[in-house]
Amino acid sequence: MLEAELFALFERTADAAYAVTDQGEICFWNGAAERLFGHAAEEVLHRSIDEVLEAHDALGTSALAGGAEAAARQWDGAPGGIPTFDLCVRTRSGALIWVGVSTIVFDNRRTGHRLFMRLARDVTQTRRQAELFGRAQEAARQLLALVDDAPHHAPVSPLSEQECRILKLFAAGRNSTAIARQLDISPQTLRNHLHHINQKLRTRTRLEAVTHAQQRGLLG
Repeated sequence: MLEAELFALFERTADAAYAVTDQGEICFWNGAAERLFGHAAEEVLHRSIDEVLEAHDALGTSALAGGAEAAARQWDGAPGGIPTFDLCVRTRSGALIWVGVSTIVFDNRRTGHRLFMRLARDVTQTRRQAELFGRAQEAARQLLALVDDAPHHAPVSPLSEQECRILKLFAAGRNSTAIARQLDISPQTLRNHLHHINQKLRTRTRLEAVTHAQQRGLLG
C-alpha cells in the first residue's frame, strides 16, 4: 500500500521519475520518464535499469543508474543521503543524453524492502555549454601564455610585405580560402608563406605567428 501511494505521488511530477530496488530492478516508471528516455513503462518494468539505460557517469563508471553500487554510494544511513550526480544515458532511439539525477531513499520497515526513487532531468545542453566555456578558458590561457612568452622570441629575419599582409588578414579573421583568393595566390603558395613565417618567427602555428607578430608590432 505504501509503495502504491508513493508511486501515485510521483506519477504526475514534471521530472522523469523511476524507482529501482537495491538490485537495480525497475518497479516504477512515470510518464515523464517515458518522454525523456523513450521507453514505455511496460517495456522496462522488472528489467535492470543499467540494461535499459546503459548509463555511465563522467568518469565512465558503470552501474550508477540503479544497481547495488549506486544504491550504496555515500548512503548507509549517512546524513544527506545519496548526492546528486550526472549520468550519460542512451535513449530508446539510440541518442546519448546527460541527465542530472537526484535520489530519494525509502525503507519499508514492514517488508524490509528498500526503494530508490530517482528524479532525472535533461542537462545535456548545460553540460555542453560548460564544456564550451572550459575550452574557451583553456584557449584564452594558452593565448596569454603565448603573449607572455613573446618577448623572448625575436624573429630570425624580417617578414616580407606579402607575409605581413597575410598575417594581417588572418588577424582580421579571414580564412585561408578568402586570403588566397584576395591575394590571387594558390592555397599551396599560401601554405608556403605560412611555413616561412613560422620559421622566421620561431612559431609553430598560425595563431602563434599572428599573436607574436602583433606583440612585436610587426603588423603596423
